[in-house]
Amino acid sequence: MGGWKGILGFEYGIVQAPLGPDISGPELVAAVANAGAIGILRAPDWESPDYLRELIRKTRTLTDKPFGVGIVLAFPHKENLKCVLEEKVAILQLYWGQVTKDIVTQSHQAGVKVVPQIGSFEEAQRAADAGVDAIIVQGHEAGGHVIGQEALIALVPRIVDLVASRGIPVIAAGGIVDERGYVAALALGAQGVCLGTRFLATEESYAHPMYKKKVVEMNKTEYTDVYGRARWPGAPHRVLTTPFFMKWRNLPTDENEANQPIIGHSTIHGTEKDIRVFAGTVPNKTTTGDIESMVMYAGEGVGLINDILPAAQVVKRLVEGAQILIQQNFTS
Repeated sequence: MGGWKGILGFEYGIVQAPLGPDISGPELVAAVANAGAIGILRAPDWESPDYLRELIRKTRTLTDKPFGVGIVLAFPHKENLKCVLEEKVAILQLYWGQVTKDIVTQSHQAGVKVVPQIGSFEEAQRAADAGVDAIIVQGHEAGGHVIGQEALIALVPRIVDLVASRGIPVIAAGGIVDERGYVAALALGAQGVCLGTRFLATEESYAHPMYKKKVVEMNKTEYTDVYGRARWPGAPHRVLTTPFFMKWRNLPTDENEANQPIIGHSTIHGTEKDIRVFAGTVPNKTTTGDIESMVMYAGEGVGLINDILPAAQVVKRLVEGAQILIQQNFTS
């Protein structure tokens, strides 16, 4: 019954994904950490070490439990990375770039565990060779930016077999929302699960209320590259099929957000930003303007989300639900 025994020194094998650009802020991360799971802050997509330090310290005023910081390697990150190591945050979560032995060595010297999110067998191989502490395997079902093309059910067992002898826990991500997804991931050999969309639809998440409402109301997503082409080229993503998206889903490939009109404004990681049509930035609590025309990332499990819950409740439901499910259905 090892499913909720925890991973990486945490009570439970449940990870709250770093939701960008600032949706998983101190409130959400602390609530998840206080519930015994792994909460992950999202670092800015630009060098802002002083601001990141503030975020980390604010989170520490809300919890005395360990937590993580997620950094997207596709953006400038050297200073942010340095800050994470100086602050000795429990976990450095990395995505969309090469996890080098150098980063792993530096992190381990600071007492920080390294957990990359990957989307292919080859990427997992490189991460394992670099000496990482755990691997998040992201299936094609996941919301937000999706790096791989393979479904979770086929990819997880292969990577579990690959790293079995090295003692690296595998964490499954993509479309997991409830205890059924949790138990399914355990059956595939994962030791933990990582949830994004479910934690977005919580009271503590920094997402705009309209965005949360759409996640509850809507049941369909699509894999696309319509949003944020100028800022983050070659980065496909899974979004809610809002009326705006359905109208523009076949946007010509030479079009992007750069020359589009401004439809709103947001304060993101302390910085004022204009939001243009087709921008890759989801609406947060501060966002004003035409919210319904903005991008809304969500995973394929969105049809299973019917309420906005406190984050601690999400963790509790997963753990207790998984225990009951295993006892009732899988033990004689």
